Amino acid sequence: MIKDYFLNKVEEAIEKAVKSGKLGQMTEYEKGTLAVERPKNVDFGDYAVNVSCLARTARIAPPLIAQNILEFIEKEDNEYTVIAGFINFKAGNSLLCNLIDEIIRKKSLFGKPEKIDKEKIILEYVSANPTGPFHIGHGRWAAMGSVLANLLKFYGHEVYQEFYINDAGSQIQKLGNSLAIRIRQELGEKVDFPTDEAERKNYYPGDYLIPVAKEYLKSHKGLPDDVQELCDFAKDYEEKVQRDLLEKFRVHFDNFYSELTLHKSGKVDECVNKLKESGKIYQKDGADWFKSSDFGDDQDRVIKKADGANTYLTADIAYHIDKLNRGFDRMIDIWGADHHGYVARVKASLAALGRDPDKLEILLGQLVNLVVNGEEVRMGKRKNMVTLEDLIDDVGVDATRFWMTMRNIDTTLDFDIDLAKKNSDENPVFYVQYAHARACSIIRNVINDKIDTESGKTVPAILSEAEYKDLTENFDKSILFGNIQDARQLVLKLEEYKSMIENSAKTRQVYTICRYVQELASEFHSFYNAVRVINDDKQLTKARLALVYSVKTVLNNALELLAVTAPERM
Repeated sequence: MIKDYFLNKVEEAIEKAVKSGKLGQMTEYEKGTLAVERPKNVDFGDYAVNVSCLARTARIAPPLIAQNILEFIEKEDNEYTVIAGFINFKAGNSLLCNLIDEIIRKKSLFGKPEKIDKEKIILEYVSANPTGPFHIGHGRWAAMGSVLANLLKFYGHEVYQEFYINDAGSQIQKLGNSLAIRIRQELGEKVDFPTDEAERKNYYPGDYLIPVAKEYLKSHKGLPDDVQELCDFAKDYEEKVQRDLLEKFRVHFDNFYSELTLHKSGKVDECVNKLKESGKIYQKDGADWFKSSDFGDDQDRVIKKADGANTYLTADIAYHIDKLNRGFDRMIDIWGADHHGYVARVKASLAALGRDPDKLEILLGQLVNLVVNGEEVRMGKRKNMVTLEDLIDDVGVDATRFWMTMRNIDTTLDFDIDLAKKNSDENPVFYVQYAHARACSIIRNVINDKIDTESGKTVPAILSEAEYKDLTENFDKSILFGNIQDARQLVLKLEEYKSMIENSAKTRQVYTICRYVQELASEFHSFYNAVRVINDDKQLTKARLALVYSVKTVLNNALELLAVTAPERM
């Protein structure tokens, strides 16, 4: 990265300055204490390093420190200035051209680090109950989880994506009982769900079970003797609906793990018995309590109720132990913010069973608010927009995925439906996709003949396919971009892609990819408006075409991480 190049230059110069006695009382310098910044004012340069912190040991003024360090920096074709305690840099054309050359050579691998501490990661997300259609909150976790998986894989990790099916517990019984009512209605009975609020909670009164009832009656004449048959039928039906929608939404899991199979395998009882044998379980009021407060939780937790039923925590403990037993180095879970209380107790269970709780990372996400005509819409009162599938059908997969990932996971997302459908610069996904399409259009114009609408004659292409291929594969580093600030800023924004990938992968943040492509699109549109890419100077045209090709490449790469299409025409 260019910023690392400059930081190394400064640190090498500091060591030389210390040895030469130019930094006052400093006798040694420990690398890694300085950082590179981007000046807010572009006139100050492309990058800056604040060396003022060295004044404590040097015992001389920061401007003098910076000036003395600058004496030992090899300038090459870069520009260096001192402003107060900052050493400011302006990258020369050789560095800028080297970056374009790197993008052209590496293409889809641009930004991928050469060496990392590779981990085998299991990423679990969505994990909804198979009792109904996905709501838009599920859509946010689905989009974010799949983008995070793409990012971590690109960064170099081995990532295994898993959906945990919550198919054990009372919710499946409620599903079967609810389907029974819908079947009776289909058979002509005058029956409905209870109106009493307390009783109604034992059912799923949504209309989505009506087609399930119709499907059941295609192969059955009436209700079965055992409601469990309805439970299984409805669960299988809803699971298929969910999986089909995930596929449509470009979300692909390596495994769908059934909670029911976890219980049947005996792994849940095994974990409970281990906790009992080690004295970490005690009885109170007829229930089994886990001493989670001994391991960082704010209080002890029930893992088996007085009626003998397990709590949600019991299966969660066994599930996470099973993940580690499958050989994963790290577990990353994406949960809704309403599950924040579970973080400490699950980590406590890992510690109690002799496992490293730091191997578990929990990303807690806030909810999604739908905005229509500038106003927030209450989800329960808008029948046409309560499910993820409805949203996708209304605004499209691209817009849904982009909007779902463009805010930090710990921030509530306001999804503006009207704006997400607009073909204008106000819509961020359109703005980014249009930048890619514009770059493709420029390239087409230089390698394809076109008709001059005024004269009706064919205008010859500036470059042939072969010449363009030669340009993108053998970029001449001696070609300069010209003294144009917009081109410089565009190249520097392309350079930021590498640090964005690294920071995003390490912090598990994916909204930064959306922010980056919007900023890159903005720089490219500014460049396009300020510069004639195709001009009378063929060498300069080639250089600018290489820059356009680089923008197209990086935009395509980033959109691929987001699983958003990069159209060539719009």
